[in-house]
Amino acid sequence: MTWVAVGITGVACYLLKLAGLSVPPRVLERPLVERIADFIPVALLAALIAVQVFSHGHSLAIDARAVGLAVAVVLLVLRAPFLVVVFGAALVAALVRLV
Repeated sequence: MTWVAVGITGVACYLLKLAGLSVPPRVLERPLVERIADFIPVALLAALIAVQVFSHGHSLAIDARAVGLAVAVVLLVLRAPFLVVVFGAALVAALVRLV
């Protein structure tokens, strides 16, 4: 049953990609469509981060991951390099778990 779901999902992803490629260029050049297309990856990434940081199984959890995310946001606002943001957030989350 799992392989059937994987196969159906693969075919659906392919058809979705094909549908995106077959959209006429005049539709994609509209300013509203361009603006929406710019925000979709940001919204998806924010949703993934929220699920990974604030969930534990099927429940809501506020723990060291939330503190690490807060540190990452502060470092991003301060325009720190990406590696500094990642390692800083990981270090703070590890220290909070240690305590």
